[in-house]
Amino acid sequence: MGLVTKEDIDQALKVLEPVVTHTPLQYDRYLSEKYQATVLLKREDLQRVRSFKLRGAYYAIKQKSREELSHGVVCASAGNHAQGVAYTCREIKVHTVIFMPTTTPQQKISQVTFFGGDYAEIRLVGDTFDASCQSAKDYAAENKMAFIDPFDDPDIIAGQGTLAAEMIQDITAGGYDLDYVLCAIGGGGLISGVSTYIKNTSADTKVIGVEPAGASSMKKAFDCGCPSPLAWLDKFVDGAAVREVGQLTYEHAKEYVDALISLDEGQVCTAILELYSKQAIVAEPAGALSVAALETMKDEVKGKTVACVISGGNNDINRMAEIEERSLIYQGLKNYYVVNFPQRPGALKEFVNEVLGTNDDITRFEYTKKINRGTGPVILGIQSKSKDDVPNLVRRIAAFDQCYIDLKENQTLYSLLV
Repeated sequence: MGLVTKEDIDQALKVLEPVVTHTPLQYDRYLSEKYQATVLLKREDLQRVRSFKLRGAYYAIKQKSREELSHGVVCASAGNHAQGVAYTCREIKVHTVIFMPTTTPQQKISQVTFFGGDYAEIRLVGDTFDASCQSAKDYAAENKMAFIDPFDDPDIIAGQGTLAAEMIQDITAGGYDLDYVLCAIGGGGLISGVSTYIKNTSADTKVIGVEPAGASSMKKAFDCGCPSPLAWLDKFVDGAAVREVGQLTYEHAKEYVDALISLDEGQVCTAILELYSKQAIVAEPAGALSVAALETMKDEVKGKTVACVISGGNNDINRMAEIEERSLIYQGLKNYYVVNFPQRPGALKEFVNEVLGTNDDITRFEYTKKINRGTGPVILGIQSKSKDDVPNLVRRIAAFDQCYIDLKENQTLYSLLV
């Protein structure tokens, strides 16, 4: 199977123009001033299903014959592809069975139900996208239904590439010279379509793929020379948590992507909160990956024109507490320790007065008194106003208990206790 071409994407754009929203490419003053660059945001969070996935889903389904669609369609998705398929099937009145991981945020499940109505049936199967996807493929084969791949399909790639076609139209109209395009990678469908179009219309523009550190499946493929499954997967950035990229998306990325960046999930959380508080943009974790990468690339992008794809805005508000927590930990402002306290009256008061700084606050204190012991372990969460305060805090903790444990240095204990 050959690579998708610019002409394929232009053809997809003709099909999609009456269906999808031509989302704005907005100049962002705050980010531009912060990074001393011209930062443009491609706002796919404003798409009809609040993500770019409608583009590929609609185009791929419309390429199927009436006979292929006669028994309905099946897809697997962590949320956004499912919404695109559900929306499309309701529009063209075709039944769809949608497989989603059991870990999918409720907000995305509710949106699939909303967009699909009576035409969509949801099945929650498997703890990861990959497990859910295998079940979906098996179900499609057994029931002679068309399987709509979430990323490793030329029609999906062509559909997603229409996003870049719109960007080039707006870049030309705005008179910009585009130096960088930053784009999230999950399974690779978006980066394949975007990089194909960008490199065939603006060859000097650098395309940078951005992955979460706990789900860097494209980097694994680059390192191995072919798609290879990750041994471990962090599912926090659910829209990009794919254990193995597709063969076709890997080939496109190798051909057109200039560099890959892997980001700590906490850095992504910081970008989500900043987008919300500074620009009133609600971005899901995968949607914020491109903006989060600006911090890593701040020296490279200075004085340049950079387009960041906000790929989706389907963020569950119930996750905001966890997002804030991860951001604080990443910034070094929130830390967890196990500290042995003397089992006597006044020990806590002593710790507060002698160990905590004026800008430190206890956010968690978990203690169970041990019978016939001189000391007892306490799980402590401490939030500091500045990360510069933390080294002195740690020295005072060590003086209070020389056997204390800093949980960020022991991930097994951290996962168990926090």
